[in-house]
Amino acid sequence: MSAIPSVDLSDFISGDPSRKQKFIKEIGAAFEDIGFVALSGHFLSDELVEQLYGQIKKFFQLPQDVKDNYEIAGIGGQRGYTSFGKEHAKGKKEGDLKEFWHFGQYVEDNPTLEAEYPDNVTVSELPDFNSTGEETYKMLEKTAKYVLRALALHLGLEEKYFDQWIKNGNSILRPIHYPPITEEPKNAVRAAAHGDINLITLLMGAHGKGLQVQNHQKEWVDAIARQDQLMINVGDMLSRLTNNKLKSTIHQVVNPPKELWGSSRYSIPFFMHPVSEMPLNCLEHCIDEDHPKGFEDTTAGEYLNERLIELGLVKK
Repeated sequence: MSAIPSVDLSDFISGDPSRKQKFIKEIGAAFEDIGFVALSGHFLSDELVEQLYGQIKKFFQLPQDVKDNYEIAGIGGQRGYTSFGKEHAKGKKEGDLKEFWHFGQYVEDNPTLEAEYPDNVTVSELPDFNSTGEETYKMLEKTAKYVLRALALHLGLEEKYFDQWIKNGNSILRPIHYPPITEEPKNAVRAAAHGDINLITLLMGAHGKGLQVQNHQKEWVDAIARQDQLMINVGDMLSRLTNNKLKSTIHQVVNPPKELWGSSRYSIPFFMHPVSEMPLNCLEHCIDEDHPKGFEDTTAGEYLNERLIELGLVKK
């Protein structure tokens, strides 16, 4: 059994006040404790999930020189393809054993943000790749919106507090391919221990072993979801905003046992980011004598840029 609590989003959107309150209480407690939940009742259909996996497997199977055409210089890997070993965790020299793709925001009614964000990259070899990615992006964004509404109520904020900041936010959908391991990795793992930068992360594909979460006792525990569940965790931006009341938990993707080195692993996180100008100043009612203010004032845009430099994706 996974050590991660399970919650059902259909409780929150049921229209039944007691079920709604149950969801708020459960997800609030989980995010204050271990920072992760396994969530069912989301807006992704089984068919859409299957289609997306089919498309991303086709993309990562393309010849390397074709994939390399989609690696766009000068945008910090924010759209398109990022090749194997390029990203590393904060404080690590070794690149993670993965390659990935980024779908970004589909901006509505905001020419300023449309100009600020890089364009999504179209894969000409796969006619359904981009439309499937866009639909998945929108369903995960919708799911994240309701999770944040529940968290707003848990924090004593107005239910739609986050809506204004996440509309047209700088969110990223990242299909990841961890290729077969062909030789003994030198200090490298599929994804080294790290905290996520953003508000919350919604992860597809946490169905097998690999993802591990560090609990308060500094023990690594397996985080495994059912087929119908998304794994959702708190990111550093939400942790800062709540003065660490909601925990951004360190997690990693470990290498499989040697007998499974020959197999690929796929996972698809959706990193929910707000618009750049969202203030991440600690909420006043999350600060008291026992919990003094732990973070400097900043904005989401400033914090994101600082972290991308640490990850080696943006040059100073």
